[in-house]
Amino acid sequence: MDLAYIPSPSTGVIHLGPLPLRGYAFCIIIGVFVAVWYGNKRWVARGGRAGTVADIAVWAVPFGLVGGRLYHVITDYQLYFSDGENWVDAFKIWEGGLGIWGAIALGAVGAWIGCRRRGIPLPAWADALAPAIAFAQAIGRWGNWFNQELYGKPTDLPWALKITEGTNREAGLYHPTFLYESLWCIGVAVLVIWADRRFKLGHGRAFALYVASYCVGRAWIEYMRVDEAHEVLGLRLNVWTSVIVFLLAVVYIVISSRVRPGREEIVEPAAVETAKPEADAEDAVEGTEHEDKKAETDTESAKNSSPQG
Repeated sequence: MDLAYIPSPSTGVIHLGPLPLRGYAFCIIIGVFVAVWYGNKRWVARGGRAGTVADIAVWAVPFGLVGGRLYHVITDYQLYFSDGENWVDAFKIWEGGLGIWGAIALGAVGAWIGCRRRGIPLPAWADALAPAIAFAQAIGRWGNWFNQELYGKPTDLPWALKITEGTNREAGLYHPTFLYESLWCIGVAVLVIWADRRFKLGHGRAFALYVASYCVGRAWIEYMRVDEAHEVLGLRLNVWTSVIVFLLAVVYIVISSRVRPGREEIVEPAAVETAKPEADAEDAVEGTEHEDKKAETDTESAKNSSPQG
Protein backbone atom coordinates (compact mmCIF):
# COMPACT_ATOMS: atom_id res chain seq x y z
CA MET A 1 0.00 0.00 0.00
CA ASP A 2 1.38 3.40 -0.98
CA LEU A 3 1.27 5.78 1.99
CA ALA A 4 2.72 8.88 0.31
CA TYR A 5 2.37 10.29 -3.18
CA ILE A 6 1.43 13.42 -5.07
CA PRO A 7 -2.22 13.19 -6.16
CA SER A 8 -3.35 14.29 -9.59
CA PRO A 9 -6.42 16.52 -9.98
CA SER A 10 -9.63 14.73 -10.87
CA THR A 11 -10.13 17.19 -13.73
CA GLY A 12 -8.05 19.76 -15.55
CA VAL A 13 -10.94 22.12 -16.24
CA ILE A 14 -13.49 23.97 -14.13
CA HIS A 15 -16.65 25.31 -15.76
CA LEU A 16 -17.92 28.73 -14.71
CA GLY A 17 -21.26 28.49 -16.43
CA PRO A 18 -20.50 28.18 -20.17
CA LEU A 19 -16.92 29.39 -19.65
CA PRO A 20 -14.29 26.64 -19.16
CA LEU A 21 -11.28 27.47 -16.97
CA ARG A 22 -8.46 25.10 -17.95
CA GLY A 23 -5.62 24.52 -15.52
CA TYR A 24 -3.03 24.25 -18.29
CA ALA A 25 -3.92 27.61 -19.80
CA PHE A 26 -4.20 29.18 -16.35
CA CYS A 27 -0.63 28.18 -15.49
CA ILE A 28 0.69 29.55 -18.80
CA ILE A 29 -1.10 32.87 -18.27
CA ILE A 30 0.19 33.24 -14.70
CA GLY A 31 3.69 32.46 -15.92
CA VAL A 32 3.49 35.18 -18.58
CA PHE A 33 2.32 37.78 -16.06
CA VAL A 34 5.10 36.88 -13.62
CA ALA A 35 7.69 37.07 -16.41
CA VAL A 36 6.51 40.52 -17.52
CA TRP A 37 6.32 41.83 -13.94
CA TYR A 38 9.74 40.60 -12.87
CA GLY A 39 11.32 41.33 -16.24
CA ASN A 40 10.08 44.91 -15.95
CA LYS A 41 11.75 45.29 -12.54
CA ARG A 42 15.06 44.06 -13.94
CA TRP A 43 14.76 46.23 -17.05
CA VAL A 44 14.17 49.38 -15.00
CA ALA A 45 17.10 48.48 -12.73
CA ARG A 46 19.30 48.32 -15.84
CA GLY A 47 18.30 51.82 -16.90
CA GLY A 48 15.24 51.16 -19.04
CA ARG A 49 11.77 52.63 -18.77
CA ALA A 50 8.82 51.02 -17.04
CA GLY A 51 6.37 49.51 -19.50
CA THR A 52 8.90 48.69 -22.20
CA VAL A 53 8.99 44.98 -21.30
CA ALA A 54 5.21 44.73 -21.55
CA ASP A 55 5.19 46.55 -24.89
CA ILE A 56 7.71 44.12 -26.38
CA ALA A 57 5.98 41.13 -24.75
CA VAL A 58 2.92 41.97 -26.85
CA TRP A 59 5.04 40.77 -29.79
CA ALA A 60 7.09 38.07 -28.08
CA VAL A 61 4.31 36.13 -26.31
CA PRO A 62 2.06 35.39 -29.34
CA PHE A 63 5.09 34.47 -31.43
CA GLY A 64 6.31 32.24 -28.60
CA LEU A 65 3.00 30.42 -28.27
CA VAL A 66 2.87 29.76 -32.00
CA GLY A 67 6.50 28.63 -32.05
CA GLY A 68 6.02 26.34 -29.07
CA ARG A 69 3.00 24.70 -30.64
CA LEU A 70 4.70 24.33 -34.03
CA TYR A 71 7.71 22.63 -32.48
CA HIS A 72 5.47 20.17 -30.62
CA VAL A 73 3.31 19.37 -33.64
CA ILE A 74 6.31 18.94 -35.96
CA THR A 75 8.30 16.73 -33.59
CA ASP A 76 5.23 14.70 -32.55
CA TYR A 77 3.39 14.78 -35.86
CA GLN A 78 2.24 11.16 -35.43
CA LEU A 79 -0.14 12.32 -32.71
CA TYR A 80 -2.07 14.39 -35.22
CA PHE A 81 -1.42 13.19 -38.76
CA SER A 82 -1.15 9.40 -38.54
CA ASP A 83 -3.98 6.99 -39.30
CA GLY A 84 -6.86 7.25 -36.87
CA GLU A 85 -5.83 10.68 -35.57
CA ASN A 86 -7.64 13.96 -36.13
CA TRP A 87 -5.41 16.73 -37.51
CA VAL A 88 -7.73 19.34 -36.01
CA ASP A 89 -6.37 18.36 -32.59
CA ALA A 90 -3.11 20.09 -33.58
CA PHE A 91 -4.86 23.40 -32.88
CA LYS A 92 -6.10 22.38 -29.41
CA ILE A 93 -3.32 24.05 -27.50
CA TRP A 94 -5.30 23.91 -24.24
CA GLU A 95 -4.86 20.13 -24.17
CA GLY A 96 -1.10 20.56 -23.74
CA GLY A 97 1.84 20.46 -26.06
CA LEU A 98 4.21 23.43 -26.14
CA GLY A 99 7.86 22.90 -27.05
CA ILE A 100 10.12 25.29 -25.18
CA TRP A 101 12.67 25.30 -28.00
CA GLY A 102 10.12 26.55 -30.51
CA ALA A 103 8.68 29.00 -28.01
CA ILE A 104 12.07 30.59 -27.33
CA ALA A 105 13.12 30.61 -30.99
CA LEU A 106 9.98 32.18 -32.46
CA GLY A 107 9.42 34.26 -29.32
CA ALA A 108 12.85 35.79 -29.96
CA VAL A 109 11.69 36.78 -33.45
CA GLY A 110 8.69 38.58 -31.95
CA ALA A 111 10.92 40.23 -29.34
CA TRP A 112 13.32 41.34 -32.09
CA ILE A 113 10.45 43.04 -33.93
CA GLY A 114 9.33 44.78 -30.75
CA CYS A 115 12.88 45.85 -29.87
CA ARG A 116 13.49 47.29 -33.34
CA ARG A 117 10.32 49.35 -33.06
CA ARG A 118 11.60 50.81 -29.78
CA GLY A 119 15.25 51.16 -30.82
CA ILE A 120 16.38 48.71 -28.14
CA PRO A 121 19.14 46.07 -28.45
CA LEU A 122 17.58 42.63 -28.25
CA PRO A 123 20.45 41.10 -26.17
CA ALA A 124 19.95 43.68 -23.41
CA TRP A 125 16.22 42.99 -23.28
CA ALA A 126 16.84 39.24 -23.28
CA ASP A 127 19.27 39.57 -20.35
CA ALA A 128 16.63 41.37 -18.29
CA LEU A 129 14.03 38.69 -19.10
CA ALA A 130 16.27 35.62 -18.66
CA PRO A 131 15.47 34.68 -15.03
CA ALA A 132 11.89 35.88 -15.49
CA ILE A 133 11.40 33.38 -18.29
CA ALA A 134 12.79 30.62 -16.07
CA PHE A 135 10.28 31.52 -13.35
CA ALA A 136 7.51 31.49 -15.96
CA GLN A 137 8.55 28.00 -17.06
CA ALA A 138 8.51 26.82 -13.44
CA ILE A 139 4.90 27.97 -13.15
CA GLY A 140 3.85 26.78 -16.58
CA ARG A 141 5.07 23.23 -15.94
CA TRP A 142 2.28 22.77 -13.41
CA GLY A 143 -0.10 22.82 -16.35
CA ASN A 144 1.18 19.31 -17.11
CA TRP A 145 0.06 18.25 -13.63
CA PHE A 146 -3.49 19.37 -14.42
CA ASN A 147 -3.41 17.41 -17.69
CA GLN A 148 -1.72 14.34 -16.12
CA GLU A 149 0.97 14.31 -18.79
CA LEU A 150 4.76 14.28 -19.19
CA TYR A 151 5.45 12.10 -16.18
CA GLY A 152 8.46 9.82 -15.79
CA LYS A 153 9.18 6.18 -15.11
CA PRO A 154 7.33 4.15 -12.44
CA THR A 155 8.61 4.69 -8.90
CA ASP A 156 7.64 4.05 -5.29
CA LEU A 157 9.33 7.17 -3.90
CA PRO A 158 7.30 9.22 -1.37
CA TRP A 159 6.97 12.05 -3.89
CA ALA A 160 5.72 9.81 -6.69
CA LEU A 161 2.96 11.21 -8.87
CA LYS A 162 -0.30 9.27 -8.91
CA ILE A 163 -1.72 8.95 -12.43
CA THR A 164 -5.26 7.77 -13.01
CA GLU A 165 -6.19 5.53 -15.90
CA GLY A 166 -7.15 7.36 -19.06
CA THR A 167 -6.44 7.78 -22.76
CA ASN A 168 -2.91 6.62 -23.58
CA ARG A 169 -1.95 6.30 -19.91
CA GLU A 170 -1.93 3.53 -17.31
CA ALA A 171 -2.81 4.10 -13.67
CA GLY A 172 0.09 3.98 -11.27
CA LEU A 173 2.84 5.95 -9.50
CA TYR A 174 5.45 7.71 -11.62
CA HIS A 175 8.32 10.18 -11.32
CA PRO A 176 6.83 13.72 -11.33
CA THR A 177 9.11 15.05 -14.06
CA PHE A 178 6.97 18.18 -14.33
CA LEU A 179 7.91 18.92 -10.69
CA TYR A 180 11.58 18.16 -11.29
CA GLU A 181 11.68 20.59 -14.19
CA SER A 182 9.74 23.23 -12.26
CA LEU A 183 12.23 23.10 -9.39
CA TRP A 184 15.15 23.05 -11.83
CA CYS A 185 13.84 26.22 -13.53
CA ILE A 186 13.67 27.98 -10.17
CA GLY A 187 17.29 26.99 -9.57
CA VAL A 188 18.23 28.28 -13.04
CA ALA A 189 16.56 31.63 -12.31
CA VAL A 190 18.44 31.98 -9.01
CA LEU A 191 21.73 31.08 -10.72
CA VAL A 192 21.24 33.69 -13.45
CA ILE A 193 20.30 36.38 -10.93
CA TRP A 194 23.40 35.64 -8.84
CA ALA A 195 25.77 35.44 -11.82
CA ASP A 196 24.33 38.61 -13.34
CA ARG A 197 24.97 40.55 -10.13
CA ARG A 198 28.38 39.01 -9.52
CA PHE A 199 29.83 39.29 -13.02
CA LYS A 200 27.74 42.13 -14.52
CA LEU A 201 26.62 40.01 -17.46
CA GLY A 202 25.62 41.88 -20.58
CA HIS A 203 25.18 41.66 -24.35
CA GLY A 204 23.00 38.53 -24.10
CA ARG A 205 25.25 36.51 -21.79
CA ALA A 206 22.70 36.31 -18.95
CA PHE A 207 20.20 34.89 -21.42
CA ALA A 208 22.79 32.46 -22.79
CA LEU A 209 23.53 31.30 -19.23
CA TYR A 210 19.83 30.68 -18.70
CA VAL A 211 19.68 28.63 -21.92
CA ALA A 212 22.79 26.59 -21.10
CA SER A 213 21.81 25.81 -17.50
CA TYR A 214 18.25 24.93 -18.48
CA CYS A 215 19.54 22.51 -21.12
CA VAL A 216 21.58 20.62 -18.52
CA GLY A 217 18.50 19.90 -16.44
CA ARG A 218 16.25 19.26 -19.41
CA ALA A 219 18.62 16.59 -20.75
CA TRP A 220 18.45 14.35 -17.67
CA ILE A 221 14.76 15.05 -17.03
CA GLU A 222 13.97 14.18 -20.65
CA TYR A 223 15.82 10.89 -20.18
CA MET A 224 13.37 9.98 -17.38
CA ARG A 225 10.20 10.59 -19.36
CA VAL A 226 8.16 7.71 -20.76
CA ASP A 227 5.87 9.52 -23.19
CA GLU A 228 6.24 8.67 -26.86
CA ALA A 229 9.05 10.55 -28.62
CA HIS A 230 11.29 10.22 -31.65
CA GLU A 231 14.78 8.91 -31.00
CA VAL A 232 18.11 9.46 -32.76
CA LEU A 233 20.94 7.01 -32.04
CA GLY A 234 19.08 5.71 -29.02
CA LEU A 235 18.45 9.13 -27.44
CA ARG A 236 15.24 11.15 -27.44
CA LEU A 237 15.16 14.05 -29.88
CA ASN A 238 14.89 16.62 -27.11
CA VAL A 239 18.03 15.24 -25.46
CA TRP A 240 19.98 15.92 -28.65
CA THR A 241 18.38 19.35 -28.90
CA SER A 242 19.46 20.10 -25.32
CA VAL A 243 23.05 19.07 -26.06
CA ILE A 244 23.30 21.12 -29.25
CA VAL A 245 21.65 24.24 -27.78
CA PHE A 246 23.83 23.95 -24.65
CA LEU A 247 27.01 23.94 -26.76
CA LEU A 248 25.81 26.92 -28.81
CA ALA A 249 25.00 28.89 -25.65
CA VAL A 250 28.42 28.18 -24.11
CA VAL A 251 30.22 29.16 -27.32
CA TYR A 252 28.24 32.41 -27.40
CA ILE A 253 29.19 33.22 -23.80
CA VAL A 254 32.90 32.63 -24.48
CA ILE A 255 33.05 34.60 -27.73
CA SER A 256 30.83 37.43 -26.49
CA SER A 257 32.91 37.84 -23.32
CA ARG A 258 36.02 38.40 -25.44
CA VAL A 259 34.48 40.64 -28.08
CA ARG A 260 32.18 42.76 -25.90
CA PRO A 261 33.10 42.47 -22.21
CA GLY A 262 31.08 44.19 -19.53
CA ARG A 263 27.48 45.33 -19.61
CA GLU A 264 25.69 47.85 -21.80
CA GLU A 265 25.89 51.37 -20.36
CA ILE A 266 22.64 52.43 -22.05
CA VAL A 267 19.91 49.87 -22.70
CA GLU A 268 17.20 52.25 -23.84
CA PRO A 269 18.49 55.36 -25.64
CA ALA A 270 14.96 56.72 -25.94
CA ALA A 271 14.90 57.24 -22.16
CA VAL A 272 17.79 59.71 -22.45
CA GLU A 273 16.38 61.45 -25.51
CA THR A 274 12.99 61.85 -23.86
CA ALA A 275 14.47 63.35 -20.72
CA LYS A 276 16.51 65.96 -22.62
CA PRO A 277 13.63 67.95 -24.15
CA GLU A 278 11.98 68.13 -20.74
CA ALA A 279 15.16 69.51 -19.23
CA ASP A 280 15.51 72.01 -22.09
CA ALA A 281 11.94 73.16 -21.57
CA GLU A 282 12.58 73.72 -17.86
CA ASP A 283 15.74 75.70 -18.65
CA ALA A 284 13.80 77.79 -21.18
CA VAL A 285 11.11 78.62 -18.63
CA GLU A 286 13.70 79.53 -16.02
CA GLY A 287 15.54 81.71 -18.58
CA THR A 288 12.34 83.57 -19.51
CA GLU A 289 11.53 84.25 -15.87
CA HIS A 290 15.06 85.54 -15.34
CA GLU A 291 14.78 87.92 -18.32
CA ASP A 292 11.38 89.22 -17.11
CA LYS A 293 12.81 89.95 -13.66
CA LYS A 294 15.81 91.69 -15.23
CA ALA A 295 13.53 93.89 -17.37
CA GLU A 296 11.47 94.87 -14.32
CA THR A 297 14.63 95.81 -12.44
CA ASP A 298 15.90 97.96 -15.34
CA THR A 299 12.56 99.80 -15.60
CA GLU A 300 12.51 100.53 -11.87
CA SER A 301 16.06 101.88 -12.01
CA ALA A 302 15.17 104.18 -14.92
CA LYS A 303 12.27 105.67 -12.99
CA ASN A 304 14.37 106.37 -9.95
CA SER A 305 17.11 108.08 -11.97
CA SER A 306 14.75 110.36 -14.01
CA PRO A 307 14.59 114.14 -12.98
CA GLN A 308 11.65 115.18 -10.75
CA GLY A 309 9.30 117.95 -12.09
